Formats: sequence, structure tokens, C-alpha cells
Amino acid sequence: MTLMRRKSEKGQGMTEYIIIVALVAIAAIAVVGYFGDVVRNQFYNMTAALAGSSSHSDTGKFARKAEREKNQRGLGDFSPSAH
Repeated sequence: MTLMRRKSEKGQGMTEYIIIVALVAIAAIAVVGYFGDVVRNQFYNMTAALAGSSSHSDTGKFARKAEREKNQRGLGDFSPSAH
């Protein structure tokens, strides 16, 4: 009787752990999706600074490139529910 109860509790703990990990993953994806351009720009500035190049002159160019990429059409634009 106690062996079955322990197995049930272990299964419940694992299920709770999986749910928490899934929620954290969904939240991380949402944050990256929302702040994607800002994060990409910050990483670009950091790598440019580490490489020793002037990141200020390239920042505007990178921001324009990110804006163009954001406005590109993808496969999701062609689904029936997108119209």
C-alpha cells in the first residue's frame, strides 16, 4: 500500500516539475518575442565593443536592418486565418 502511494507521489512531483518547466519556457519565448529587436541590438553593440570597433556608427544601420526584417512576410502571412 505504501509503495503504491510513494510511486503516485513521485509521479505527481514529476508532473508538477514538467508543468513549471513548460511555463518558464513559454514565458521565455514570449519575452524574447516581445523584446527581440532590443535584445538583438544590445548583443550587436556588445559584440562590436568586444571586437574593438565603433558600435555607435553601426547601431543605426543595424536598427534599420532589424526593422526591415521585422516587416518581411513569412509563411504565417499566407494561412487562411491571417486574412
